[in-house]
Amino acid sequence: MSTGSFRSGGRDKCRLHMVTWNVATAEPPEDVTALLQLDVQPPTDLYVIGLQEVNATPVRFISDLLAEDSWSHVFMDTLAPRGFVKVTSVRMQGLLLLVFAKQIHLPYIRNIQTTYTRTGIFGYWGNKGGVSVRFSFYGHMVCFLNCHLAAHMNYALQRVDEFEYILEAQDFDITDTPHVLDHKVVFWFGDLNFRIADHGLHFLRSSINSGRLNLLWSKDQLITMKKKEPFLQEFEEGPLNFKPTYKFDRNSDTYDTSGKKRKPAWTDRILWRIKPKTPPSEDDDERASTSTDDGQDEYPILVTQDKYTSEMSYGVSDHKPVIATFNLELRKYFDTPLVHISPVGVWSADQDALLNYTIQEYFMSSTWDWIGLYKVGFKSASDYETFVWVRENELPETNEVIQISVDKDGIPLLSGEYVLGYYSTNMQSIIGLSANFQILESKRAVMEGLVPDINGLNK
Repeated sequence: MSTGSFRSGGRDKCRLHMVTWNVATAEPPEDVTALLQLDVQPPTDLYVIGLQEVNATPVRFISDLLAEDSWSHVFMDTLAPRGFVKVTSVRMQGLLLLVFAKQIHLPYIRNIQTTYTRTGIFGYWGNKGGVSVRFSFYGHMVCFLNCHLAAHMNYALQRVDEFEYILEAQDFDITDTPHVLDHKVVFWFGDLNFRIADHGLHFLRSSINSGRLNLLWSKDQLITMKKKEPFLQEFEEGPLNFKPTYKFDRNSDTYDTSGKKRKPAWTDRILWRIKPKTPPSEDDDERASTSTDDGQDEYPILVTQDKYTSEMSYGVSDHKPVIATFNLELRKYFDTPLVHISPVGVWSADQDALLNYTIQEYFMSSTWDWIGLYKVGFKSASDYETFVWVRENELPETNEVIQISVDKDGIPLLSGEYVLGYYSTNMQSIIGLSANFQILESKRAVMEGLVPDINGLNK
C-alpha cells in the first residue's frame, strides 16, 4: 500500500491540502477536481475543507443513520475512490468542516474531538461562529478552526472580538490541550470577513486589474489588526498574491455589478500558528535546561506553505474558494497501531469467517468497540459492509490474540478487495486496520443469479 508522501527515517513529510469557501447556500458543482487538485505530485495525505453558508437542508442519506448534506456527498464521492476516508466532520448551521485522510494514516489519527461556538454580536444568534476539529496526528496535537465572522466594512474590531470569544469558549475534553491555542499547530481559516479599508472602488478595481495587489495589502483589515493585536501576531499567513475572493456576480469572474456594488475584499483566508515555546521562569532554570517544551525539540513539527491561491473557475457562489497547501515535516511519536487485526483463512459468504485482533498497547477500550468490514475505497467509519462487536465478557490483555467469528450472512457474495478496521468508541476513530485482502466469490452468488453460471449450460 502506498504511504502517500511519507518517507521513512527520522523525519516524515505529510502534505496537507486546505480549502475555505463561502458557498452562499449554492448546491455543489459536479466536478470538484480543480478544488482538490487531485492529480498533484507528490500526492496529498490530508484534506481539510471548511465551508460557510451551506444550505441547511439535508438532501440525501448516506445510510439510515446519517443524514449528510450534498457538499459532504460530493467530497466523499470524489475522494473515497482515491483512498481517502472521511475522518470526521462538524456542522453548525451553515458552517461545515470536513477532514479526510489517506487510509494508511487512519490508525495514527487519534482522540478526535469536534466542537462549535455560536457568536451573536448583532443579535443574530447561530448564523456566525466557529467549528473546530482537533486530533493527535502521529502524536502531534493539531487543531483546525473554521470561522464565519461578522460582515461589513466597519466591524473589523468586532471580528477580532468574535475570534477571541471563540478561542475562549471552545474547550476539549483532553488534559494536555483543553483549548485551541494549547495545540502544537492550529489552522485558523474561513470567511473571516476582513475588508480593504479607505480605498475607493475605482482604485481597488484598477489595482486588481493591473495585478498590483500589493498596493492594497497595507489597508487589508486583518493585516492592520495583526499589527495591533499581539495574539494575532502568532498566526502566520502567506502573501495575498491572488485576487480578492469577494464579491463576484455568480457564474462569472466579474466583481459585483449589483446596485450595492460591494468593494472587493480578501474575506476568505487561511492562517496557521505554531505554539510558541514557553520561556523558562526565573526559579525554573535547572529544570528548564533539561526539559523540552511539549517535546517540541525531540519531536519537532515544521510547517511550510507551498501554495496560497484562489480557484477562479468556480462560479456557483459570490465568493471564490481559497486553497492552501502545506508540507508538515514531523518526527512521529509512534508508528505502531494500538490494535493489530487480520482475517484468518479464506473469506467468502459460503461460511462464517474468522478474524484475529490483538491489543498492542494499552488504551481505554470498551465493549462498545467494534470491528467493521470495509470495501477498499470506503467513505467513512460508518460505511461498513458488516460489523462485529469486540469480545464482551472480559477486557483484553495486551498482546493477547482474540478470535472472533463473522456471520456469513454479513459477508458480501461477490469477490472484491476489503479491509478490517477496529473502531474505538472512546477515541472516535479507527485505531487499527488489517492489510487489504480478497473476499472470494461465493457459491451463493451463482445460486442467487448475481453472476452467470458458466457450467449450468452443460447440465
